[in-house]
Amino acid sequence: RSFLMHSTYTTDTKSREENKQTVESLYRLSVDIKKIRRLKEWVLLQDVAYVKEIAGILQEMGADEAAVASILERCPEAVLHTPAEVNSQRALWQLVCQNEKQLITLIEQFPESFFTTKYHENQKANILFFQELGLKNNIITRFLTSAPNIFHNPVEKNKNVIETLQNHYLNLGGSDANMKIWILKLLSQNPFILLHTSTTIQENLEFLQKNSFTDKEVLQLLSKLKGFIFQLSPTAMEKSMLFSKNVFKCSDEEFKELVLKCPALLYYSVPVLEERFEGLLKEGISVEQIRETPMVLELTTQIVQYRIKKLSALGYDVKRGNLESLNGTKKEFEVSYGKIQSKEERPIFNPVAPIHIED
Repeated sequence: RSFLMHSTYTTDTKSREENKQTVESLYRLSVDIKKIRRLKEWVLLQDVAYVKEIAGILQEMGADEAAVASILERCPEAVLHTPAEVNSQRALWQLVCQNEKQLITLIEQFPESFFTTKYHENQKANILFFQELGLKNNIITRFLTSAPNIFHNPVEKNKNVIETLQNHYLNLGGSDANMKIWILKLLSQNPFILLHTSTTIQENLEFLQKNSFTDKEVLQLLSKLKGFIFQLSPTAMEKSMLFSKNVFKCSDEEFKELVLKCPALLYYSVPVLEERFEGLLKEGISVEQIRETPMVLELTTQIVQYRIKKLSALGYDVKRGNLESLNGTKKEFEVSYGKIQSKEERPIFNPVAPIHIED
């Protein structure tokens, strides 16, 4: 975004001098000028800037001196926008923010997302569309800050992707009653689906159907993969499938069962899968153990090593048992680890039981 803005303002910076008024205004706001010179000097070379005005708008919203300085250091191009542009953006984000306190907090955390005013009309149309779709405002604010590119699309493009997903959901056997909940959950988990085309979605679903996955299983995979399947291609999925089949030495039907247990076998690239397999084998874990609990491949090698080390300290040998104790999120692992720990520490006798002594 900074590069695009840079190119719209000037392509010849070497022969130009810094705008003294801009530098002085920023200096009065306690902004680190050296940092801007190092990272985005081109901002200081522009003939027109609105430092005082933009700082004033931020202060109106509740930003203190330190917050204003931090915002302008991280996103100095903010001062190149007119007050009218920034106020329009302010009004737009207020459509989904509870109050200006929340708004200024978001601007402090994600200044570049807020000060991207080039797609203002698209942003507005998409916000209204997402609200009509049923997405809650807190989810939309998360999209604005973490996935701002989806708001740059014309709203018709996003509507088209959503309609395509809805049609596929129904064609795969999903019900009308659950469709809205499914779409909203999918979007909440992975809004980047909207950056892909309807053609990509079609090709990937057809690939799964050609590989003997039933409609019900494809629908199951879409939900389990949180829409990440649309970021892949049939070629990439085929390579991952061939690699895993070779390692597990299994039939197509057996592999299909493994994928339904662990969709990551489709999603991860061959280099990632290779690294994770090797990491597990180096720890003394067999291919057969991985085959019984393929979900362990969803964990990075570093996480696996850490968990094995923790369990080994309790005397638990993962090489001899199943790998269920390694699985899950951090929270799930801690619960599993706690149960093993308490089991190891449990006394071998009941201290309150009566002692029988023979005469």
